[in-house]
Amino acid sequence: MKKIGLLSDTHSFLDSRIFEYFQDVDQVWHAGDVGSVKLLEELNSFKPTTAVWGNIDDKNIRSLIPETAFFSVESTNVCITHIAGYPGKFTSKAKSLIKQYNPDIFICGHSHILKIMNDPVNNLLFINPGACGNEGFHKIKTIMKFEINGKKIENMKVIELGKRGFNP
Repeated sequence: MKKIGLLSDTHSFLDSRIFEYFQDVDQVWHAGDVGSVKLLEELNSFKPTTAVWGNIDDKNIRSLIPETAFFSVESTNVCITHIAGYPGKFTSKAKSLIKQYNPDIFICGHSHILKIMNDPVNNLLFINPGACGNEGFHKIKTIMKFEINGKKIENMKVIELGKRGFNP
């Protein structure tokens, strides 16, 4: 079993409480719009981190992380990219990634809208963890935690970090 901490759209702001909430996770996944190399380094020094770049990320970040990550955890195939839409409204690129990788979990960021849904058409779990930075239109900063046990996704939790712009 692996414990996962999932976040997106930090836009160069890393709420210090993330380190508390993710203390017990095995891996951190970041679904793009990291914002700074420093933030990426902080996450990597805290826990093994898999991240993808987003539309606001500059060439320095893009040289360090991919646009799309595909990997397996336990027996579960995961695909992370930044811009994808959502089930029933996937972008053409997202449809291509799903066809190419056949993931069990498909994760994106970008919209700043927390969304978790089963996609019976593509036989996958879609996750957008919302946004945990201070930039954007979202009202509440969110992150997520869950466990992967073989092919099972268990104990999924959404964690609210408070209002956008609030810095503890």
